[in-house]
Amino acid sequence: MPPSVAVVARDLTKRYRDLEAVRSISFDVPAETCFGFLGPNGAGKTTTMRMISCALPPTSGRLDVLGIPVTEHPRWVKSRMGVVAQEDNLDEEITVLDNLLIHARYYGLKSKTARSTALELLEFMELIEKKDREIRELSGGMKRRLMIARGLLNAPEILVLDEPTTGLDPQARHLVWERLRSLKRRGVTLLLTTHYMEEAAQLCDRLVIMDQGRILVEGSPREVVARHTSPEVVEVFEPPPDAQGQLDSIGDLAQRVEKLADRWLFYTHDGDVLREKMRALALPPGSVWLRGGTLEDVFLALTGRGLLD
Repeated sequence: MPPSVAVVARDLTKRYRDLEAVRSISFDVPAETCFGFLGPNGAGKTTTMRMISCALPPTSGRLDVLGIPVTEHPRWVKSRMGVVAQEDNLDEEITVLDNLLIHARYYGLKSKTARSTALELLEFMELIEKKDREIRELSGGMKRRLMIARGLLNAPEILVLDEPTTGLDPQARHLVWERLRSLKRRGVTLLLTTHYMEEAAQLCDRLVIMDQGRILVEGSPREVVARHTSPEVVEVFEPPPDAQGQLDSIGDLAQRVEKLADRWLFYTHDGDVLREKMRALALPPGSVWLRGGTLEDVFLALTGRGLLD
């Protein structure tokens, strides 16, 4: 019987000399779910994913994948896992199908099996009509789908995806999302890093938000939003100077007020009341918006709005 927990981490740590990239984190990834790692650049999420995929050895702590310690049997763990890197590293000089057939050799697939598997995966990723095209002829979305197909050649139980839809247009992104949901329904466990909060909310059953090598929060997207931000947010875009004093007084009705360069954010449990009070002020038409609290609100509150290199 397959394990009900695909990945177990306890006090997992990774150090590079004086730099502690991952600082004693613990989490469980239930099997056949999508588990997300979110965080700003340098948070430690990619390092964590690389330890899980046996590309980096942990410095200390416990890390089991499919019930097996990664430090004891890394080759076995790799054989049960597919990896989709952030950077496209497809061979530009050969066809779509040949990219898969050549990669299949790394898994020891026989020629006939490799071809049938590759064609099946191209059909699954809606690339079968492009099988004889060279990589340079593909769009960015097609390349990402081909990368995912390549990661599935060995029929993995776990698929590791590092920023799988970066740079894609909305149509291509939604197609990738649909294919990933289909994989989960087939029993594949997905491990995902992404900078797109909507993507995390759409795909992840559970997630962690990391910063400076530590886990700040963990839970389902809905749980994280409910625990760490208000249910509603009123946004006021570019309020005129003569209205800002009145907005300050109204802000006392909100749980938190955030003043940005181009707008003010009022975090509240009763957005309708707050919005109506603001509409009574001399604010430009259309400058007041009411929306629900989001995962992005939580992310920015926990990790800050400053740019990180």
